[in-house]
Amino acid sequence: MKELCLAIVLAPLAGAIAAGLFGRVLGRSLTHWVTILGVGAAFVMSCMVFNDIVINGMAAQNFTLYQWLQSGGVDFKVGFLIDPLTVTMMVVVTFVSWMVHIYTIGYMHDDPGYQRFFSYISLFTFAMLMLVMSNNFLQLFFGWEAVGLVSYLLIGFWFKRDTAIYANLKAFLVNRVGDFGFLLGIAAVLMYFGSLDYAEVFAKAPTLADATINVWGSQQWSLMTFTCLCLFVGAMGKSAQVPLHVWLPDSMEGPTPISALIHAATMVTAGIFMVSRMSPLFELSTTALSVVMLIGATTAFFMGLLGLVQNDIKRVVAYSTLSQLGYMTVALGASAYAAAIFHLFTHAFFKALLFLAAGSVIIGMHHDQDMRNMGGLRRHMPITWLTCLIGSLALIGFPGTAGFFSKDIIIEAVKASTTPGAGIAYWACLIGVFITALYSFRLVFLVFHGKERMDHHTREHLHESPAVVWVPLVALAGPSLAAGVLGAGSMVFGDYFGTAIAVAADHDVIGGLASHWHGVIPFITHGMLQPPFFLAMSGVVVAWFLYLKRPEIPGRIAAAFAPLHALLLDKYGFDRFNDWFFAGGARRTGSGLWRWGDVAVIDGGMVNGSARLVGWLSGVMRQVQSGYLYHYAFAMILGLLALLGVFVHHLFV
Repeated sequence: MKELCLAIVLAPLAGAIAAGLFGRVLGRSLTHWVTILGVGAAFVMSCMVFNDIVINGMAAQNFTLYQWLQSGGVDFKVGFLIDPLTVTMMVVVTFVSWMVHIYTIGYMHDDPGYQRFFSYISLFTFAMLMLVMSNNFLQLFFGWEAVGLVSYLLIGFWFKRDTAIYANLKAFLVNRVGDFGFLLGIAAVLMYFGSLDYAEVFAKAPTLADATINVWGSQQWSLMTFTCLCLFVGAMGKSAQVPLHVWLPDSMEGPTPISALIHAATMVTAGIFMVSRMSPLFELSTTALSVVMLIGATTAFFMGLLGLVQNDIKRVVAYSTLSQLGYMTVALGASAYAAAIFHLFTHAFFKALLFLAAGSVIIGMHHDQDMRNMGGLRRHMPITWLTCLIGSLALIGFPGTAGFFSKDIIIEAVKASTTPGAGIAYWACLIGVFITALYSFRLVFLVFHGKERMDHHTREHLHESPAVVWVPLVALAGPSLAAGVLGAGSMVFGDYFGTAIAVAADHDVIGGLASHWHGVIPFITHGMLQPPFFLAMSGVVVAWFLYLKRPEIPGRIAAAFAPLHALLLDKYGFDRFNDWFFAGGARRTGSGLWRWGDVAVIDGGMVNGSARLVGWLSGVMRQVQSGYLYHYAFAMILGLLALLGVFVHHLFV
């Protein structure tokens, strides 16, 4: 098992090194073959481990590869924890990455950075695997920072674009804010638990449930609350929760394949995975769970609204990702960790599908991403239309699709939760269902239906994308339909995760819902009588009426509610505030330090001031050096009198 797990991690790393260092020698064809085979091999081996752990019931494997460092009696190790939670993430990460690698052949075909791109996405896969397979906080932090670094390289891949450079710097800096909190949380764990090993920390956690920590002044905080909130700040940055969400929409400046890989299925779900892994700690702090739930509810509702006013096809899907990450975070706050991971699992497939379908549309439109210039593409791109429709149906939770099961379970879990804030979160998630359906089918109808709005040249050259692009779409459409049917019973209501996830008895909402689980068909029929189904269908009907039947009405609504429309277009002012307060404040602080520190104190005072002082002293001394002998004789007499005075004083004192 140890050798197999090591091979899973090293296979994409080997592909990344080969493509990055020897890409010019290998050429385009060999480069993509090396990286695709590496990630494909990692997926096959991940399935083998999945079979051993989940299907055959092998006990969780926790082993150390090597000890990196020992300091102050603390061991810093590199190792793997292989349990049902880990193998689920391994399969999702490697499968989606494999599909993205194949898709990239078509999407990046003419790009001069072809080999470099394949190197980056393989390196990203390696970093993500190191994150999810870690058995200690040190390795978790390594993977956490590595995926952040590679995402910086990928978002700014087209580095000659000012917007891409702005976006990758924004992503990097915002994630550093989250990572600062994450690092504080890890430091608290090391300080109070005396170890960074998961097993040791989780075993000791109950004994420190009532411990307090002095953060500042005389105020005492619960150690668990402080630690969990710091760790969650890291999750807020990586999983783009309000107010650290601002980087994700701008990251659409990168090539579309990385939108599917990083911002749909893998990196942005790292925070969800991390909180689920840390469930033994979070379950000891109701305050932390309440904060997690309310942050998730805020993100799910308010970010969904922003998707309604976006015209860039990728940004609509990006705000959809933010909203769905909010649903997962709400589930974490309700202690429904299994439901959160299940939604992560299903969402990975249909959201990657939607991003890749958007990329297929962009290829057909000659890289025009404005939905107002599209329309009627269903006739020209039938496979892209059908797969995008499947992804959209899964996203809105249409009965039987993957998203139907995972989203409905989350809403029911939040409804049953007694964690403070659950009532607000429930209504936010419920209304969010309508919003999701409205912006999802706004996209479908504007892009694929109605009259054609593109220019004549684009219309003449419209055709379905090549097989290397649409085959991954079809491969992702399958689990977007079937993953919910196959996984709902076992993954959520069964003992799928075993001891990988800990839930306190008074927080066990999933256990309460499990008694009402009677199989897939009864769940579907029951769900079709619940508010989420009617809200989703209402959203589809409203989208059809507004964007196909009466397309002039949205403009009237925008004019009638101009202040609200302007607020949504302004993205609630987050970007403007950040640019003015943080970026502008940093510039103003730098300018002030330069003006008063560099110019006034250092240059004006220390450098030029010392020169002026020497010049003044020199001028004074010049006056003394007159050249007249009687001046010097007079000065000597004065000096002699002064010495005599001092001598007499000391003689009589």
